[in-house]
Amino acid sequence: MTARGVFELHLNGSRVGKDFFAPGWTDYGRRLQVSTYDVTSLLREGENVLGSVLGDGWYAGRIRGLGRRFWYGRRLSLLVQLEVEHPDGSRTVVAGDRKWKSAAGPIHEADFYDGETYDARREMPGWSESGFDDSEWKPVVLFGAPTALLVSSPCPPIRRQEELPAKSLSEPLPGVHVFDLGQNMTGFARVALRQRRGRRIVVRFAEMLQADGTLYTANLRTAKCTDTYICRGGGEECFEPHFTFHGFRYVELSGLAGKPRLDDVVGVVLHADMSETGRFSCSDERLNRLHRNIVWSQKGNFLGIPTDCPQRDERLGWTGDAQIFARTACCNFDVATFFAKWCVDLDDAQRADGAFTNTAPDVYDGAGGEAGYGDAGVIVPWTIHLCYGDTRILERHYAAMARWIGWREANSPGLICPHAFWGDWLAIDETPRDLIATAYFVRSADLMAKTAAVLGRKADRLRYSRLGARIRKAFNRAFVMPGGTLACASQTACLLALGFDLLPPVKRQPVLERLVTDIAGRGFHLSTGFIGTPLLAPVLARFGRVDVALRLLTQTTCPSWLYPLLQGATTTWERWNSFTHEHGFGDAGMNSFNHYAYGAIGEWLYAGVAGIDLDPEEPGYRHVLFRPCPGEGIAWAEGRILSRFGWNSCAWRVEDGRLRVEVVVPPNAHGTVFLPGRNPKAVRSGTHRFDVRMPVRPAEAHGDFP
Repeated sequence: MTARGVFELHLNGSRVGKDFFAPGWTDYGRRLQVSTYDVTSLLREGENVLGSVLGDGWYAGRIRGLGRRFWYGRRLSLLVQLEVEHPDGSRTVVAGDRKWKSAAGPIHEADFYDGETYDARREMPGWSESGFDDSEWKPVVLFGAPTALLVSSPCPPIRRQEELPAKSLSEPLPGVHVFDLGQNMTGFARVALRQRRGRRIVVRFAEMLQADGTLYTANLRTAKCTDTYICRGGGEECFEPHFTFHGFRYVELSGLAGKPRLDDVVGVVLHADMSETGRFSCSDERLNRLHRNIVWSQKGNFLGIPTDCPQRDERLGWTGDAQIFARTACCNFDVATFFAKWCVDLDDAQRADGAFTNTAPDVYDGAGGEAGYGDAGVIVPWTIHLCYGDTRILERHYAAMARWIGWREANSPGLICPHAFWGDWLAIDETPRDLIATAYFVRSADLMAKTAAVLGRKADRLRYSRLGARIRKAFNRAFVMPGGTLACASQTACLLALGFDLLPPVKRQPVLERLVTDIAGRGFHLSTGFIGTPLLAPVLARFGRVDVALRLLTQTTCPSWLYPLLQGATTTWERWNSFTHEHGFGDAGMNSFNHYAYGAIGEWLYAGVAGIDLDPEEPGYRHVLFRPCPGEGIAWAEGRILSRFGWNSCAWRVEDGRLRVEVVVPPNAHGTVFLPGRNPKAVRSGTHRFDVRMPVRPAEAHGDFP
């Protein structure tokens, strides 16, 4: 079954499946995802009734700001086929045809940005059961067969995952009741009501509150984020919307006759049905909270595609955000099939000239080609290969990856790339955009060479290796001073130069020293944006400054990862200063409180703090690297990552001046343990324990950037 729009399927009075917003978001002109369900238990002897409810969804609803609707089309449609295999081997096939009928139901309107209006007085009990009188229903209109490719999606469906009871209830204005769920989440509110017939109840959503206790909604921009329920009366009613979702912590009810109860509102959490594959904890509860916030932001933004945010009039598959966060996403959950689907979206959106677009699916008329964003078409497949050992994703997308590099080369005069419109998004310090773009040009060329090597394409490997070398020379001519220092010494410039191996070895130490000096001169604060932040801790650790990485990680004043936690954050923020006590809320035009980009530090919580990492030479955690990282008052840490071989784990503790470590390697994998003051120790599958004296300064270099 599939639809232009989103659907709920019903058979004999029961809803079929547990999915939300099927068939999911794709470029509907190119491909439609097909959902398949086993309905054996719902079938009856004799007459059976099959029906569906349709909503606008991404097909006809708003999917970008400024009121834009009907991006893919105006008329919703359904393609359905029921196949029954009888005990005697015969088959009965029921498909959509002219015998089907349609009618308007209780859902008056439903939009992802604006919410759902549901008139319970228009409910039709038994509409999908035998014996229902449909004489007033109208015949359906038949459309021609879809020209889009019908495909079975590998992406895990969106499903109800958990429920959050309200923690507190307030009344900031007469008749306005605000419920605090205690957690910023994505989904909807289930509301219990006891009201007279025709009573209109308005349910609004927000991530934050104003000082007076009312909802802060300026950051939603034009998204109304409002559900409306018109009561049928006659007893207790329960409202759950069908075709909308919201990003929120606070729920406001108005229009009630009387006072609500605290348990009248429950938050229903929706996200892709991913299995957890990563666990992290340590002695610093602030870092544990940071990890939980990162996980919640991933859950809240993984609904069919990796979105930037789940609340305002955007919620798009921004390519830059996704490639920045992909490695952390792979640590937390099994996202192999999730990203496999999204990489197809990337290819579908790729322009004819080879440029990848800024969002996938594309809703900006082909706008793209920007550094760190278009590069997602190369970086994300490579990341999936690294984390899961999957070469198929490289094979499937190799041609698209090659077209991207070809476009970059053709549009970079002198191999200096000018395309970096977004720059280091929301950074505190500016970094020249052509420096960022050229650095990413090198990065993508290097990954193409590695991809070609993995796939056995020797000629391509040589060609892309030579291209990377040529771009490095151009980078050094353009951005490195005669004395060996960078022309721009922003933190992001230094991180790109070091992290992407853009400099000759003799020029790296001065750049590292400039980076550390800048960080220290800011009182051990960062100044990076979306592009630079993911590199901070890994690069510092790689070049022997784990001590600086840990000081940045545990910094509590703004800008830092922990500052939002001290303001009560339960997800990661879009801005370092989305809210401060001194200045209040940040620029409402871009002020999401559920944005996973800065949560890219989560990768280093596993690899750096807990000390469990992969070896890019043996991807998929076939060879596990264990590097315990004590420091900054962290007394113990442990991490676990589930690979195709089983659970890998590293647990360490500092006691009485000694470092005690336990690592577990699953069957058919092997590992190397790096301990302060000791030579690396190779280990096979099984449990291994170590007890060594702590040196005065345990910080050591942490391997190459994969």
